Amino acid sequence: MDINLTSIKTIEQLLNGAIYPIPNKSCDLQKDGRSEDAYPSQAAGRADLERKMEGTLFWSYVSSYCFPNPNHYTRRGRIFGPCPFDSIAGASSGTDRTPKLHSGTSSNTADGGPVCGPPSSRKKTHKVNTEVSPHRAVSAVRLLRIEQGGAFADLLSDKGRKALKNEMDYVERTLGFRTRDLEDRDVRLVSDVVGGAVRWRRYLDHLIMSLCNGEKTFRDMEPLLLQILRIGFFEIIKLGMPPYAVVDENVRLAKVSLRPGAGNMVNGILRKLVLHKEKNFLPLPKVEGDERAQARALATIHSHPVWMVRRWTKSLGQEEAVKLMNWNNTDPSFCLRVNLQKGYTRADLVMMLKEMKVPHKVSMYLDDFVRLRTGMQAIIQAGLLKEGLCSVQDESAGLVVSVVDPQPGESIIDCCAAPGGKAVFMASRMRSQGRIWAVDINKARLRVLKETSKIHNVDTVITAIHADLRLFCVNHLMKADKVLLDAPCSGLGVLSKRADLRWNRRLEDLGQLKQLQDELLDSASRLVKPGGILVYSTCSIDPEENEERVAAFLLRHREFAVESVHRFVPAGFVSANGFYNSDPIKHSMDGSFAARLIRSQLILSISIDRNLEDRLQIQVAGVKSSEKLTEEVKEKGERHGGEEKSGGAFNHSNEMLKKEDK
Repeated sequence: MDINLTSIKTIEQLLNGAIYPIPNKSCDLQKDGRSEDAYPSQAAGRADLERKMEGTLFWSYVSSYCFPNPNHYTRRGRIFGPCPFDSIAGASSGTDRTPKLHSGTSSNTADGGPVCGPPSSRKKTHKVNTEVSPHRAVSAVRLLRIEQGGAFADLLSDKGRKALKNEMDYVERTLGFRTRDLEDRDVRLVSDVVGGAVRWRRYLDHLIMSLCNGEKTFRDMEPLLLQILRIGFFEIIKLGMPPYAVVDENVRLAKVSLRPGAGNMVNGILRKLVLHKEKNFLPLPKVEGDERAQARALATIHSHPVWMVRRWTKSLGQEEAVKLMNWNNTDPSFCLRVNLQKGYTRADLVMMLKEMKVPHKVSMYLDDFVRLRTGMQAIIQAGLLKEGLCSVQDESAGLVVSVVDPQPGESIIDCCAAPGGKAVFMASRMRSQGRIWAVDINKARLRVLKETSKIHNVDTVITAIHADLRLFCVNHLMKADKVLLDAPCSGLGVLSKRADLRWNRRLEDLGQLKQLQDELLDSASRLVKPGGILVYSTCSIDPEENEERVAAFLLRHREFAVESVHRFVPAGFVSANGFYNSDPIKHSMDGSFAARLIRSQLILSISIDRNLEDRLQIQVAGVKSSEKLTEEVKEKGERHGGEEKSGGAFNHSNEMLKKEDK
C-alpha cells in the first residue's frame, strides 16, 4: 500500500476525517483476490511504512479504513487471515479510533492495547465462546478456505492433533473468537459436513437461491454467511439432524461471527427449508426438455459440473451416468496396505483391526489390502500409519503396480512418483532387491516420498530425483528394465475421494492435460531398455486421456507394442484391447487405467532425412550390430548435413513379441 503523506499536518487531517487516503492501483482491494504483494504484510513493506510514519495513530487509522474488521481482511469476499497491522502495543495519544469488534471478540491484546497497528511480538488472545458449536465454526472457516484455494476437502481426522490446533487457529483469526477444543465426535462431524457440503455444493446453492428471495440476494451474500447456510442445509437434508437444533446453532454462529441481522436471515431461510422438507417438496428442477436442459437439471440434482454430465451422458448413457454421479457423492471407502517390510502380514493387520473394533473386509483382488468404511481416526491414534505398519492406498493403485510386475533385482524408473505410494509398494514387492529412481518435479512432495520410504524401510532401494521428466530424459542416458509413468490427469476416477476436484476442473483443462501426457509419454519411452516395459497409467476414466493417448503414442513410436495385462490382474479388469481398467460402479473402487507397452529388442529402425534429397532406411537384427550401425549412420548423416530422426516403419504384433521372448 503506497500512501503519500508529507507532513504531520496531513496525518492530523486524515485522523480528523478531512481527507481520505487513496490507495494506488496496486492496492485496489477489489483488483486481485490472490496476490498479497500489494499489501504491507511483508516485513520490508511494513518497515518502510513504519519509518515514514513513525507513530501508531496512523496505523490505527489505516487499519480501520482498509479493514473494517481488524481480525481479518478480505478482497472480493476472500478471507486472508489476520489484518497485517494486528497487535500494536497502543496508541500514543488522542482518541481511540480502533473499530469495535463484533460480539464474542476482544478488542485488546494481552497487554491491554488495541489490536490494530504495526506488528509486534505480542500475540492476541481471544475469549473462548462456549455458545458456538465448535464443529460448525471449524467447518465454516474450512469451507471458506477450500473455496478460495487455501485448503483441500480431505479428512481432518487423518491429520492428527497438530492439524486440529491449526484449524482452531484459523477459526480464531477469521472469526475473532475461540471455541472449545474439538472432541473426537466433533472431528468426525467436521469431516462429514465439509466433505458433504463441498460435494453437494451445486445442489445446496440451488436450494438456497430458491428460498432466499431471488438470485440477486444469493449473489450478493457474504461468503461466510453462504457457508453457514450450506452447513445448515446439508445437516437438515443429508445428515437428517434435528431441524430445531440445526437452526438454533447456525443462527447463533451467524450472529456471533457476523451480526444479528445475519442471524435473522439464516433463521428465516432455514425455517423455510424445514417447512418444504416437512411437505416433502424441495424446489428442484425436472429432467425434461432438450439435451442441454436435461444435463443442467441432472447437474443440479446430482451436484456435478454441467460439462461432466454432458460428457458422461454421451459416452455412457444417462442411466450409467447417474450411477457414476451417485458413486461420486457417496462417502468414500479406504484401503490399508500392510507393510511386509516390517514383518507383518495381512492376518496380523486384520487381528489388530478386530481388537480396535474397526469394521473391515479383506480385498478380493490383492493379498496385502484391507477395505475400510470407517475407523481411520482409531487407526491414526493407534499409530499404525506413523510406525509404518500399514499405509493408505486404494486397490486401483495397487493393481497398477501389479501391471508393472516389479521383480527383485530389476531397475525401475517411477516418473511423476510423488508422494510415493506406488514406488514404496513396488520396492516392497521387490523385497528391497533392486533399484527404483523416483522422479518428480515437485520438491515438497518428494520430501514426503523420502519420509514415507524411510518409515517403510525401503529408503535403500528408492532414490528420489527432483527433475522435470522432459529434461531428465535428455540429460541422463540411464535405461531401466521398467518405467512407470503415472501421468498427471483430470482425476475423474477419484471424485468420490476428492470432493473439491469436480469444481476445480474445466473442460478446457483436458486439452492441456492431453498435450502434457503426450510429452511425458515420449520422454518416458526414452528411458526404457530394449525389451523393457513402459506402463502408462492415470486415475481418470476418460478415454481421451487413456486409450487415445496410447494409440497416439504407438503411432509415433513403432518400436513399442501393447502387451495384454491378463497375466497380471484379474480378468474382470482387462479390456478388449488388453488394457487395465477399474470401474467405480463395477468394482467399487477408484476409476483408473493402465497400459503395458513392451519395447522391441530384436529390430531397430533408423530413418534419416537428408533435406528431402534422399532417404536412408536401415533395419538391423540384433542389438549389438544395431549399436555399431547407429554410429556409422550418425557419421554419414553428419557428412550429408542430414538430421537423424527416431522412429521407424514397423509394428510388431503381440504374437511376434511372445515368440521373441520365448
